[in-house]
Amino acid sequence: MSEYDVLCIGNAIVDIIARCDEAFLEDNKIIRGAMNLIDVDRATLLYDRMGQAVETSGGSAGNTAAGVAGLGGTAAYFGKVSNDTLGEIFTHDIRAQGVAFDTTPLEGHPPTARSMIFVTPDGERSMNTYLGACVELGPDDVEENKARGAKVTYFEGYLWDPPLAKEAIRKTADFAHAAGREVSMSLSDPFCVDRYRGEFLELMRSGRVDIVFANEHELLSLYQTSSFDSALEAIRKDCKLAAVTRSEKGSIILKGEETVPVDAVKVDDLVDTTGAGDLYAAGFLYGYTNGLSLLDSGKLGSFAAGLIIQQIGPRANKDLRYEAQQAGLL
Repeated sequence: MSEYDVLCIGNAIVDIIARCDEAFLEDNKIIRGAMNLIDVDRATLLYDRMGQAVETSGGSAGNTAAGVAGLGGTAAYFGKVSNDTLGEIFTHDIRAQGVAFDTTPLEGHPPTARSMIFVTPDGERSMNTYLGACVELGPDDVEENKARGAKVTYFEGYLWDPPLAKEAIRKTADFAHAAGREVSMSLSDPFCVDRYRGEFLELMRSGRVDIVFANEHELLSLYQTSSFDSALEAIRKDCKLAAVTRSEKGSIILKGEETVPVDAVKVDDLVDTTGAGDLYAAGFLYGYTNGLSLLDSGKLGSFAAGLIIQQIGPRANKDLRYEAQQAGLL
């Protein structure tokens, strides 16, 4: 018996989200629509310049873990915070969602990670992330019982930036595969793919990663092509299962020779795209680990993503399981 449906590994980050116009991005030299890594001085500068903000626990894989739990699944999480106010906020929030989170916090320095997220009127988010305590997540933080006990381990590509985390992921993957489990990853961001293209492909081709989540831009970046069809065929050969999201065009799931198109959910009010990919992964992985078909798992992913982009922040304000039941998906 599995103890968890999904174990997520990621950067434990508190998101600080504010609205802005395009001129603000230009004036502050923020790369639109990307995750920009920054130091503590720039974090302080941007925080001082941002308008009224909402603080919410985030981090890509943390959002996915919260989404799995919100749908009624069992989820665990590895991520490093510091023993400070933001660390306490993150820990409280993810545990309140029902996620098992027992990573030992740092004592003092560096502080808990935070991401200043600026949302333009079209709903696009531009993230400016100070990783802080995240970079200290390492192999000593891997809990073997959770690694072996989760049906699927899921980690974010962003985690490839801090070197110690790579060791933690490899160690977790070894435990998971030894127990007959599967390992999945999100490509996270086109710039992240540019930094680690060779390593990501090696993870897939070596079999260390079984399942890959990507959006269209990340997929094209991975294979350095402008042809979506050729990129699809390439990833089909490189991993056991891939789910590729395309915003309003829906998503495509590939497994062996099987191709499963999934329609996007109609969205009445696009507010903030933060967390869309994270919640798609949550919905898909919940369905996948609970016996749903690839199509129904993809529909659940699309539904969760569609719900999250109609609010500010990446943690659902509504009861995800109830909403999915009302939509006839559970």
